[in-house]
Amino acid sequence: FKQKTAYEIRLSLVGSEMCIRDRMCSDLVIKATGVKKSYEDNYALDGIDIEVNSGQILGFIGPNGAGKSTFLQSVLGLINTEGNLEVLGLDPRKDRHKLLKEVCSITDVAVLPKWMTVDQVLNYVDGVHPGFDLKKCLTILSRTNIKRSSKIKTLSRGMVVQLHLSIVMSIDAKLLVLDEPTLGLDLVYRKEFYSQLIEDYYDGDKTILISTHQVEEIEGVLSDAIFMNQGRIVMQDSIESINKKFLELRPTQDSIEKAKSLRPIHSRMELGREVFLYEDTEQDKLSEIGEVRPPVIADLFMAIMEKTRKGSET
Repeated sequence: FKQKTAYEIRLSLVGSEMCIRDRMCSDLVIKATGVKKSYEDNYALDGIDIEVNSGQILGFIGPNGAGKSTFLQSVLGLINTEGNLEVLGLDPRKDRHKLLKEVCSITDVAVLPKWMTVDQVLNYVDGVHPGFDLKKCLTILSRTNIKRSSKIKTLSRGMVVQLHLSIVMSIDAKLLVLDEPTLGLDLVYRKEFYSQLIEDYYDGDKTILISTHQVEEIEGVLSDAIFMNQGRIVMQDSIESINKKFLELRPTQDSIEKAKSLRPIHSRMELGREVFLYEDTEQDKLSEIGEVRPPVIADLFMAIMEKTRKGSET
């Protein structure tokens, strides 16, 4: 694999002055209206409204139990939900056999038959899926250490994920769903996973949904983000809009009081230094009193969650 950061890959795809959103086409891939899912007295999804267009790389961000996996399972037709949900114009539950021709997925519980060899798995997929390109898959696998004669049970978890991704990327699907796809992998495998995903799969038209706890590793490839908590959407926007709307300030020591007077929505300590987060504040005003940059998604999520919690308590 080529060792590039996700941000570098994204820049190489869309240019330094463009974002992925500028290249999207307007085809609606997912439309969810009032989607709910309850287990006994608890709502795993509590009124989800989402529209996803072709070309988006959408990240679902939230703590355990936020509803991320539940929503992705509903998109794949694995669970029943209340409300209205359309995926590529189909009902995921009623038309799942049609939907699977256009959708691929990798989850943290994804497994391949351990008794098969790599070659047997590839030949099986080639025989049952009309959209699978065996030649492309072999080309991708040639850049890994996976031997075609090896049995799945002898592969490390990282290799199994690599193999699974190679298969998925060789299927001409319109939608790819990734639910914690790199869970349990070390840092090198995680970086290689997303590098390969963007370089060999994403073409500007395909749509990718990603749920992961390693937010910092996917931030550079996302076009949009959804923050979820307790089955609800706390915030959803494009990364481009987020970077314009929210700014972090690291003020000089003698400008801290001035920074506070500009009404930050959140503050935190970083290596003994106070960092302030602002929403819809002019960058020029902030630049006069310190270092200004867009917040990383993980820090923004924590700030939004704290703001939401305080709002619900008042």
